[in-house]
Amino acid sequence: MWIPYETIRKHPADFRITYTFFTEAEGGRKNPVFQGLRCDFSYAGDDVQKDGLFAIHPEFEDKNGEVIMDNTIPVSGKGTARMWILFPEMRREVHLERIKVGVRGFFMEGPRKIASIEVIELVGLRENAHLIK
Repeated sequence: MWIPYETIRKHPADFRITYTFFTEAEGGRKNPVFQGLRCDFSYAGDDVQKDGLFAIHPEFEDKNGEVIMDNTIPVSGKGTARMWILFPEMRREVHLERIKVGVRGFFMEGPRKIASIEVIELVGLRENAHLIK
């Protein structure tokens, strides 16, 4: 069973997104995705060679917006997820200004885009920016 990031990290997610995974024919993964995926994140329009990738991990939700607790069943190809910025300094120095409702981006595995995303809600981003770790 999955242990929610909020339990582990003791603060709320930074933001929520909708996502759509690319099919294998579209350049996406050939294997299914499960809760606990540790992909990277890039902003739409960024050049990953120049701008890099960001350590922001998804935590997938079910159709009711609850965290999926069974990490043995593949997640849906489309849905919502809570997003967790791993490095507090990056939250303050980069993402606090860039993450807004409507911002688009991608889940990344190395240089490969595996899903498109759109920010739908800011959750704890502003409050979490003041956390010292």
